[in-house]
Amino acid sequence: MAVLPYKDNSADKKSQVAQMFNSIAGKYDFLNHFLSAGTDIYWRRKAVDELKTLRPARILDIATGTADFAIETLRTAAPDAQVTGVDISEGMLEVGRRKLAAKGLGNRIQLELGDSENLPFEDGEFDAVTASFGVRNFAHLEAGLAEMRRVLRPGGKLVILEFSKPTAFPLKQAYNFYFRRVLPVFGKMISKDQSAYTYLPASVQAFPDGPDFLAILTKVGFKQPAWQPLTFGISSIYTAHN
Repeated sequence: MAVLPYKDNSADKKSQVAQMFNSIAGKYDFLNHFLSAGTDIYWRRKAVDELKTLRPARILDIATGTADFAIETLRTAAPDAQVTGVDISEGMLEVGRRKLAAKGLGNRIQLELGDSENLPFEDGEFDAVTASFGVRNFAHLEAGLAEMRRVLRPGGKLVILEFSKPTAFPLKQAYNFYFRRVLPVFGKMISKDQSAYTYLPASVQAFPDGPDFLAILTKVGFKQPAWQPLTFGISSIYTAHN
């Protein structure tokens, strides 16, 4: 059974996820940095470092949100690289567009409203496809990953940053307590959305992380899938090639 943000809502997961992110868009960046004690910035930098040797010129950032990861990709991309960010939440994209305008990056990064399971791009259009804390929100994980592979050119690289679950004692127990007891309280207090930061730990628990996710990448046709746990397994970088 799919994990949903709003259990009493009859809408499908895709619609509910869009509604949830529209609701918290204005507080999303602050909450990311506050609730992770700034570690999310380090995680994104580590993930983008995976593109250093490729130096991609055309990048697609899936579930781009407020564009933090899209902006970070420019650091290791080709000098004239163009980045396209896609998200199902117009609220998040609007925050991202304001951020790009403030940084003078509107000519390098374009943000579009779109569905990860039905991307409006040609086969093999991108050198790299990325996603940061977004794939666990897909309504149909394999369909979304298959679309990411479709638009990635042969030899192109996939980089995914996603939450995972620590397994070692006592970090596992501390992590579970924080995610289930502490994070929802602060998330609700700051974002004013009662469900968003209850959905977050539930979606992480339901996500097939580690070797299970590598198996799914292989199943949909990616090659050389690899997994790099970060910060004792709280998040992970996944890479693969087309």
